[in-house]
Amino acid sequence: MSPRGNITINIEECKGCGLCVESCPPKCLELAPELSHYGVHPARYPGRDCSGCGICFYCCPEPGAITVYRLAVPPKAAARLHAGGEHAPAL
Repeated sequence: MSPRGNITINIEECKGCGLCVESCPPKCLELAPELSHYGVHPARYPGRDCSGCGICFYCCPEPGAITVYRLAVPPKAAARLHAGGEHAPAL
């Protein structure tokens, strides 16, 4: 299954609490092994499996640390959905 979302994490804002890592349903976030300038292990997104749900964004106590992008449905799949074809997959 192709990813349905993308995540960017501002390591200057992340305090390494791990709430986003624990709350992520597809478990696509992790804490980086290296330390940030603040001496914490910031969260990171390896670039796969994001569903675009945004739960990590809502759980994060630091405003501006996490941005979630929902990816557009590919044109062929969108045409099928609008033509009354198959239903969108459930989360």
